Amino acid sequence: MSSESTEERILAALEEDAQASYSELAERANVSKPTVRKYVNELEETGVIVGYTAEVDPKKLSGQSIAMVGIDVASERYVEATRDLIDLESVRSLYTSSGDHMLMAEVRAADGNALGDVISDDILGIDGVTAAHPSFLQERLK
Repeated sequence: MSSESTEERILAALEEDAQASYSELAERANVSKPTVRKYVNELEETGVIVGYTAEVDPKKLSGQSIAMVGIDVASERYVEATRDLIDLESVRSLYTSSGDHMLMAEVRAADGNALGDVISDDILGIDGVTAAHPSFLQERLK
């Protein structure tokens, strides 16, 4: 038996395949289906599981470009700027960061030009945003 907790095994199975049925998750985590249902419900209710998404290979995505954007924000405008970034439709996910930038955003747009416009107009246009450093995603390797 694995030294991982039941919760860790269920989360690992979900991260491997978020579309798996409770039966499939139970088999992968070596627990019963009711146990999976109980843990998944608890993890959703407590906010550990915040949603289910599809992973996309940017190179195979037609009609859309993706960038990870490091964003710096003036500390006195951090809360307001973060709220404004969350409200942008093109910002698909937003994370706090301990790296080179205060925030990291996954940004999507129709093409490279539109993505550049989102960064230069929408993101840099938010009061308090001091810099945006995009890395355009090209191909998913794993």
